[in-house]
Amino acid sequence: MIRSIKILPAVTSLLALVAITPMGAHADSSFDAKKEVATPAANLNFENINPAIRMATAYGDRASGAHGTFGTFPANFITPVHTHTGAYHGVVVKGVMTNPFKDENTPPELAAGSYWYVPAGSAHATACVSDTPCEFFFFADQGFDFHPVE
Repeated sequence: MIRSIKILPAVTSLLALVAITPMGAHADSSFDAKKEVATPAANLNFENINPAIRMATAYGDRASGAHGTFGTFPANFITPVHTHTGAYHGVVVKGVMTNPFKDENTPPELAAGSYWYVPAGSAHATACVSDTPCEFFFFADQGFDFHPVE
């Protein structure tokens, strides 16, 4: 007997984005596209990128190749305006985030289940605007870097 399960909107959006990730995004040699993967959240290996930001790679090589990565920001936190060499897609899993581009003064608030996209070289900030920490998932076809805009 198959029982139905309720999938939260945030999870539905995340699953939809993972489903459209190009097959080439699994470039890490340790990833085998012919083997099933199921990683409980408790098994993700989060590392501090700096005192405020933590990240855990779900698949791939965040430093130099295609990857899918979970991230956390503390409550009421905003990054400096910056760019990335490559484009990336993001989904809010928990909390409320914004992703203001250039001189955008009133970016939309992105609650759990919301999506954003940043083209390569696009100046932006990323923020957790809720009073609770934010969690998100992002994926890209190349390594993730950070270049502050002066």
